This record gives sequence, C-alpha cells and structure tokens, in this order.
Amino acid sequence: QVQLIESGGGLVQVGGSLRLSCAASGRTFDSSSMGWFRQAPGKEREFVAAVTWGGSNIFYAHYADSVKGRFTILKDNNKNTQYLQMNNLKPEDTAVYYCAAAQGNPSTSGVYSTREYDYWGQGTQVTVSS
Repeated sequence: QVQLIESGGGLVQVGGSLRLSCAASGRTFDSSSMGWFRQAPGKEREFVAAVTWGGSNIFYAHYADSVKGRFTILKDNNKNTQYLQMNNLKPEDTAVYYCAAAQGNPSTSGVYSTREYDYWGQGTQVTVSS
C-alpha cells in the first residue's frame, strides 16, 4: 500500500520560510513524477510544483507562476522523499499543502493537473500571518 506522509507545515510570519517534507512508502518514485498542490478555503486545489523524470539522471522542475523564485522542489530518490522549500512566504500562500505522486510521468502540460497524480498525502497546513 502506497503512503505519502507530509510534515513541516505550521504558522509563519510574512517573509518567513518553511520546508515541507513528503516521505513515500510502499513503492519508489525514482522515475516518476512527484509534486505539491495546495488548497485554500473555498478554492480548488491548485498546482504548486513538481519534478518529472527526463530519462537517465535528468529531472525537470516545474513551478506555478505564483511561487517561482520563492519555492524550490527537491526530490531525494535515495530517501524516497521530496521536499518543498518555501521562502519569502506571503499571506496568499496560506493553504493546506498536499504531496502527490504519479505512477508515471505526466506530459509537460499535464503536470499541472490533479488528474495526472495517483497518490496523495493527507495534507499539511501552512498559515502565513501578516
């Protein structure tokens, strides 16, 4: 049974930083995509960042425009874990953050869609106070 366990959420002030972790168990995701989505109250779940596999040791990072330059996604295949380093946080970053993993690699256009991901974590709350 595949499980994705997130950790690292919390309350932080504007401009602060948090690092989210997502540990996977039950299978490895060395050559498939993992990503992060978030959902604010009353809004749909939205794409934040993802890593896709480009063959051999090549990986590509994808980011939502709203987090480019502030967030960094990292994938450690040795630990079967991915991370989301979030810097310069803003109140609009407040949401429940979900770890996601795919059985394969979504297309470049598909990486942004929740439908391309097969496994989901339970979510971790991130609150940015002003």
